[in-house]
Amino acid sequence: MDIFDSIILGIIQGLTEFLPVSSSGHLELGKAILGDQSVPEESLLFTVVLHFATALSTIVIFRKDILSILKGVIKMEWNEDMQFISKIALSMLPAVFVGLFFEKELESLFGSNILLVGSMLIVTAILLFLADKAKDTDKKVTFKNAFIIGISQAIAMLPGISRSGATISTSVLLGNDKTKAARFSFLMVTPLIFGKIAKDILSGDLTYEAQNFTSLSLGFVAAFVSGLFACTWMISLVKKSKLSYFAYYCVIVGVIAIIYSLLN
Repeated sequence: MDIFDSIILGIIQGLTEFLPVSSSGHLELGKAILGDQSVPEESLLFTVVLHFATALSTIVIFRKDILSILKGVIKMEWNEDMQFISKIALSMLPAVFVGLFFEKELESLFGSNILLVGSMLIVTAILLFLADKAKDTDKKVTFKNAFIIGISQAIAMLPGISRSGATISTSVLLGNDKTKAARFSFLMVTPLIFGKIAKDILSGDLTYEAQNFTSLSLGFVAAFVSGLFACTWMISLVKKSKLSYFAYYCVIVGVIAIIYSLLN
């Protein structure tokens, strides 16, 4: 993978990890369009690096929230911070279950499966349309809500289903405050990303070659910087109920992807 491709894919990952348009789906589309010929091991390492960059950008954006939560947890009291971290843990269970028991089946769906990506982008658009019409409230995410949102996150492991779009839409449709929904959505995925990175590293499947350092580094920087921008922008958009714009975008890209797959 050359330097230009690394930067482009890094920007795609950074933007689409937070914007409700499916990062996995866009990476699959990007690889198909750019003609990515990387062997699986190199592709896996690059994907891990990009996900680490976006996870780091989440930590930077929500650093005050994370520090506050950690301080609350240290007190070892059943306070609001401890309840929040417990909800995060509960929301992770569905995705962890799918990752542990259906990993091979899930991986088989990746690999330039453009028709699936296009179809799932249409599903994402429907969720965004519905969420955008939901009334705003000041309701906090409950434990029951957290688990349901976690199920939507597990479903969003399919390429083309936006994780942020699915989780934020689910939370809003459950009647939760839109700002709190966005905050919960972005924080709930961070432990999963680091867990997946640790799993990939310990599996021994990652390979590194010195000549790839520049490409990996530029991809990391591109994903991190674009992730900072996208995360901040997305929070503002959710507050203003502007998700329908992304719904139209998902419909357009989804239809183009479906047509592209049928013609090739």
